Amino acid sequence: MDRKIAVLTSGGDAPGLNAAIRAVVRAAYHYEYKVLGVKRGYKGLIEKDFCYLNPRDVGLIINRGGTILLTSREPRFKEYEYRKKAIENLKEEGVEALFVIGGNGSFQAANLLVKEFNFPVIGIPKTIDNDTYGTDYTIGFDTAVNNAVDAIDKIRDTTMSHERVFVVEVMGRDSGFIALEAGIASGADVILIPEYPFPMHVIVDTVIKSRERGKRFSIIVVAEGVASAKDVAQVLEEKLKPYDFGGVRYSVLGYIQRGGSPTAYDRNMASRFGVFAVEEYKKGNKNFMVAYEKGEVVSKPLDVSFGKIKKPDLKEFELGNILSL
Repeated sequence: MDRKIAVLTSGGDAPGLNAAIRAVVRAAYHYEYKVLGVKRGYKGLIEKDFCYLNPRDVGLIINRGGTILLTSREPRFKEYEYRKKAIENLKEEGVEALFVIGGNGSFQAANLLVKEFNFPVIGIPKTIDNDTYGTDYTIGFDTAVNNAVDAIDKIRDTTMSHERVFVVEVMGRDSGFIALEAGIASGADVILIPEYPFPMHVIVDTVIKSRERGKRFSIIVVAEGVASAKDVAQVLEEKLKPYDFGGVRYSVLGYIQRGGSPTAYDRNMASRFGVFAVEEYKKGNKNFMVAYEKGEVVSKPLDVSFGKIKKPDLKEFELGNILSL
C-alpha cells in the first residue's frame, strides 16, 4: 500500500463532513491507498499540518457534526508562493491527489493547483446553502433544513399562544434554498427568498388576508440574503398597527442550522459521494467534482460551477404560496 491520497475540509462547516471523511478514508483503504488528513483546510496545506488516517481513526464519527479535520478560511492561499508551498508539502509526503470537501470557493482554490502545478484534485460538494451549481445536492443541506424546521415548529407554539406575527431568519447567504424548503415544511404563511422577492405590500396583504380567513397568527420565513428578520419585523409592526394582532416578533436562527448530528440522508449522501470520488479516481478520472443529478451520483469537470448561480425551482416557490392559504 504505497499510493497516497490526501483529504481536507475547507470553508464553512456542514453536518455530514465527518461522514464524507470516513467514506473517503475507508474507500481508499479498500482500494489500497493510504490517506493523509490535512487539518484546518488550506491553512494546513501551507503549514504541513498533517495526520495519517486509517479506517479505525474514522470509526464512530459518521453521526458527529463538524469536522474532525477542522476547517478554516485561508487568505494566504490566494498568493502563488503559498500555493506552491502547499504542493511541495504534498509531494514531500508522496501524495498523488488531493480530495477537497468544500463549496464553490474551495473548488476554485483547488482548481488553481490543477492549472498551475498539474496536481490532481477531486471535489466533494458540501454547503448547507445547497447553492453549488452543477449538483442538485450538497452535503449538509438536509440537516440544516431539519434544524430550521425544528426551531420554527417551536416558535410556532409561542406565536399561536400570543396570536402574533413571527419573522424567522434562516441562513443561505444569497441563496433561498433553506428558506424555501424549511418554509414549506413548517407551513409558513410567507417565504421570502432572494431569487423571487415579494414587495412589502404583498407581505402585509398576505398577513391581513390570513387573519380575515380566521388564522390568528402568521409565520414568515426570510432568507438572510433578502433582509434581516429585524428589519422585516420593524416594517411589519408599523404596517400592521391598525389591525388586531398580538404584535410582531422576530428570531434569527443563525449557526444552530450548521451544527448537530447529520440526518440519515446527509450521512448516506456523504457516504455515497466519498466512495464514488475514490472509485472514480481509481479508474483514472482526475480534476472532477462529484455531483448529484437526477437521482444519480456523477462526475463533472471541477470548474463547472464557477461563476454560475443555482436557483430554486420556481414550482417549489409556487407550491409554498398555494399551501399558505
